[in-house]
Amino acid sequence: MRLSIRLSSVLVFSVMIVSLGVALYQTNTERRGLRHELERRALGVAENLEKSVAPLIKGPSNELQQLVRQFAVHERLAGAAIYDDHGHALAMTPGLAPAIAARNIPRAQSRAALGQFFTFNGRFLHGVTVPVLVDGFAAGRLQVFHDADYIGAQQASLWRHAFIGMGVQTLLILCVTPLILRWGLRRPLTHLAVWLADLRGGAAISEGPDLPEERTFQPLKREAARLASTLTAARAAVMEEARLRATAEAVWTSERLRVFIQSKLKDSRVIVVSNREPYEHRHHGGTIECSVPASGLVTALEPVLRASGGTWIAQATGDADRETVDEHDRVRVPPGNPQYSLRRVWLTPEEEEGFYSGFANEGLWPLCHIAHTRPTFRPQDWGHYVKVNQRFADTVLEEIEDQPEPMVLVQDYHFALLPRLIKSVRPDARVAIFWHIPWPNSEAFGICPWQNELLTGLLGADLVGFHAQAHCNNFLDTVDRALESRIDHERFAVARQGRATRVRPFPISVPFVGEASQPASAESRHTERAGLCRANGLGTVQLGIGVDRVDYTKGLLERLRALELFFEKYRSYRGRFTFVQIGAPSRTHIRRYQDFMQEVAAEAERINHRFRSNGWQPLVFIPRHHSHEQILPYYRAADVCLVTSLHDGMNLVAKEFIAARADEQAVLVLSRFAGASQELLDALIINPYDTEALADTIYRALEMTPEERQERMARLRSVVREHNIYRWAGSLISELAAIRVEAQPATRRRLRRAAGE
Repeated sequence: MRLSIRLSSVLVFSVMIVSLGVALYQTNTERRGLRHELERRALGVAENLEKSVAPLIKGPSNELQQLVRQFAVHERLAGAAIYDDHGHALAMTPGLAPAIAARNIPRAQSRAALGQFFTFNGRFLHGVTVPVLVDGFAAGRLQVFHDADYIGAQQASLWRHAFIGMGVQTLLILCVTPLILRWGLRRPLTHLAVWLADLRGGAAISEGPDLPEERTFQPLKREAARLASTLTAARAAVMEEARLRATAEAVWTSERLRVFIQSKLKDSRVIVVSNREPYEHRHHGGTIECSVPASGLVTALEPVLRASGGTWIAQATGDADRETVDEHDRVRVPPGNPQYSLRRVWLTPEEEEGFYSGFANEGLWPLCHIAHTRPTFRPQDWGHYVKVNQRFADTVLEEIEDQPEPMVLVQDYHFALLPRLIKSVRPDARVAIFWHIPWPNSEAFGICPWQNELLTGLLGADLVGFHAQAHCNNFLDTVDRALESRIDHERFAVARQGRATRVRPFPISVPFVGEASQPASAESRHTERAGLCRANGLGTVQLGIGVDRVDYTKGLLERLRALELFFEKYRSYRGRFTFVQIGAPSRTHIRRYQDFMQEVAAEAERINHRFRSNGWQPLVFIPRHHSHEQILPYYRAADVCLVTSLHDGMNLVAKEFIAARADEQAVLVLSRFAGASQELLDALIINPYDTEALADTIYRALEMTPEERQERMARLRSVVREHNIYRWAGSLISELAAIRVEAQPATRRRLRRAAGE
């Protein structure tokens, strides 16, 4: 009822303001029109009368008097008067007051007609004076007066009708508003109430309530969807924690990681540094949208930052990023439920080209991935790499300026110089760097002209992490050969220049809790596969999947050639099996990647041209970006997944595929050159360079009995479930938090002064 009263009051007030404004405009317009019309008519009457007066003005006055009496019958005429050239009255309408007639008698020499409105004894009148011309000379003056009271009466009538209209409209609003509220809002509010009741009751709801599509309801719908997502995730985390406690399992979850981080860090803040930002803002139509770039790093590190209220420092990549930060280049994230800060760093196009495309991806990337692509090292690229690393270091130091013993997690090969730059100023900071790509043998890394500078930068960290023990060994061997240092092989540490750096393996993983671990029905799997086949124009019985960035390290050409040999050798699978390759374009501004994309597309088309028949084709190449949610149906529908990396630090596609296969009826074919092969021993491990063996392994995977598929996938899922991404983050934080750091006296004094302020 209160809502109806408030809405009615607002509407009534709005209608009154609009009606009064319209009435004011109409009355002013009407008044101007009536006055103009009266002036025009008065002038016409005066001019007509002047023509009759001119021949008589020198004659007897009784003729003039008779003439003005005849004009007295004109509509709204108040009177007329005739004067000689000296201003003496010659004739006047009976009843016309001399005081009125005497108003503004111009001199006889003036030949202009004069008119004006005036008030006399409460009457509103209009008078016009025209010269009486005889032989071209003014022989006298003629005055004509009209009653103008009707103009005010007309205005009053308009205002009366306006007030009556306002009254009628107010009455209609008071009657109709409650009905509109009831008819227009009852259904949406009922849907919202039912939706909230279902959500409160524990129903799995992924979308917002069924509200009208009008723009007015969209914010409510979005916020409701966020509420559902947050509550569902929280409920799933609590249920998973309860289940794990009941079964005495030690599986890591996001909630367990949050509690663990809070206990380990206490009052310390965590600073994460990465090249890729966890959230980017882009223009979409007339609005700004916030999105999460595809990255397992966000899933791994967000719980850490949420628990500590820390800061994520990254390069700005969205075209609307500048419009969403404050004066300190910060924005609170996640949107709708901000829990930590994102600090953006701006690079010029030249810096990004030299730092990212040049040294990082044309130099370090091929250097660390032994995949037969020669690394390119340019002095100007190295200069940009040094400059950008220093800029990020300055940003980190600014963020931790007044924080005692902060924790800094540096991510990947883009920032090899960063640890030393930070520790040289803040020795009390705990600094770790995780190298997400392989570390080659010492001979291969020695190709880099600036290997000593890179190693010195990395050894500034308290902890250096890799995916695999083999990469740790290669790193220690490289340091031993290149720098004067002491390698502690028992503790896996490097002692140099009075400080120690630990080197540890931390195999990264994917989330694996809640609904992802529950079995899926065979019916839902077949339905999902049928939908994918229809969407891609396929009519096959069995399906294979590959998901990769189009990168020369992923073994895509080797995979396609093995599939070609598979269809040569095993002809019965023609028309029955199709392989879908999702290839996300990567670093397309680098010539090597442009050429490689064309090579892959051409090879896929060549194989399709060779085997295509009766509407069937062996390969479907989809060269575009997909979100994780878009890829999941392919994971769940496929019979086999191929991961054929020529060299990979870990390869999370293998683990994502396993996490998605709750039905346990699929086979993973995995390259032994991917770091994941050291953990996922129940995959079919292959050498991607051995084309015939890979083709035979695909056949073996498709022919495998349901019992063997189930046993292998169950063991693989157990490994991924236990060694999930939350365990990775917890292990990394635990190792770093255990390291003792010592602040310099100057740093202690500065921090004490800051605390005192």
